[in-house]
Amino acid sequence: MSQTAQPPVIPTSHEPTRAPARGVILRTPIPGPNAQRIIARDRQFLMTTTKGSPVVAASGSGVWITDVDGNRLLDFASGVAVQAVGYSHPEVVRAIREQAGRLTHFAGTDFYYEAQVQLAERLIHLTPGDFPKKVFFTNSGTESAEAALKLVRWNRQRPIVIGLLGAFHGRTMGSLSLTASKPVQRARYAPFVGGGTHIPAPYCFRCPYKLEYPSCDFYCAKILKELYFQTSIPPDDVAAFLAEPVMGEGGYVVPPPGWHRSIKTILDEYGIPLIDDEVQAGMGRTGKWFAIEHHGVVPEIVTMAKALGGGLPMGAVIFPAALDYPVSGSHSNTFGGNLVASVAAMATIDVIEKEHLLENARVQGDYLIGRLRELADQHPEIGDVRGLGLMTATEFVKDRRTKEPAPALRDRVLEEACRRGLVLLGCGRSSIRYVPPLIVRREEIDEAIEIVDAAIRAARSRE
Repeated sequence: MSQTAQPPVIPTSHEPTRAPARGVILRTPIPGPNAQRIIARDRQFLMTTTKGSPVVAASGSGVWITDVDGNRLLDFASGVAVQAVGYSHPEVVRAIREQAGRLTHFAGTDFYYEAQVQLAERLIHLTPGDFPKKVFFTNSGTESAEAALKLVRWNRQRPIVIGLLGAFHGRTMGSLSLTASKPVQRARYAPFVGGGTHIPAPYCFRCPYKLEYPSCDFYCAKILKELYFQTSIPPDDVAAFLAEPVMGEGGYVVPPPGWHRSIKTILDEYGIPLIDDEVQAGMGRTGKWFAIEHHGVVPEIVTMAKALGGGLPMGAVIFPAALDYPVSGSHSNTFGGNLVASVAAMATIDVIEKEHLLENARVQGDYLIGRLRELADQHPEIGDVRGLGLMTATEFVKDRRTKEPAPALRDRVLEEACRRGLVLLGCGRSSIRYVPPLIVRREEIDEAIEIVDAAIRAARSRE
């Protein structure tokens, strides 16, 4: 791939017939001089968080980001799975501008907005389950998790919520009590909110029981009833079971077919509701509105955020109407269901429907995972390729036989990809996630694969 050739101008239209835009443009090294100055000021004035990639964005269009030095980068991170319909989609931008010109805020949970009602009706229609539902709007994924946890604790008056080792549900103290993705996320924060407990996740590539699917007969699900409920977790004390349909920060781990049905059968036997965390996997990312739909079960509660707001802070919890608080004031917030974010969410849903992006996520996701498997055939450092739709990952190992993680190599691959103009993010101990906007085309996937191939070779040479 030539990085000096001038590719076609990126079109502003996001219609399916938009012209292909192939070609990263690198005018300076990444980071360039302008970016370096901003990064230095950031480190001086902002709290240390999770920033690692040296990209300083100035604008975006479709699947492309232009940085402050004029470099055009191919984005396969989507703002951490936020920009489902691509950057600066004209319909989303139009909705935001029109609403901002009328009213931005009027105490969202103390007064009434028609836009909130309209969005709630649409989300109730989209989420699985044919039962009366209600919605609570939040500002983020972690707040959605907090709201769901409070809801089940208040209603069921039981102290325990069960989660999965490796899961990520947020960093505020309630959700952090169920987050178990990386030690750094929990270090020095104990004691956590009481009641959070974990069982091993259905991570077939690294099965904690050293079994193999399908001969394992879903032991990692059945152990909840056969061991934990008989020893350390009294089932009558369990308020809910919280899980991601596809594990996000923990490594884009896809449970084997049948695991969700197996765990749901156990939960139903004991009357325990399932909270389905769709914050990263929802809103079409896997080729269905919600990833749980791939698994053939209906959760009682669904949490979401990220892609819902079309780039604005927006989250939601959809729950059975029977669980609604009977008294005012038991839970609330200030900005949940903000007017501008609500219309941005509805515009995002409109775009996904009109441009058939669920289908595109399935078709392009199949193509992407096929190309990643071709890379794995060429690079023994790739131990596993997995995913659903456009939620895919490669896991890097030092040795395919031992499966020893290779986090240092993974980090070098990320660095080399960024230097070549491809924006990626890591996940888990040694995985890279590939989550382009749902509008991605085959040509853009091919370009990304070329860059990843070169990045792996360059990373290997640095060992």
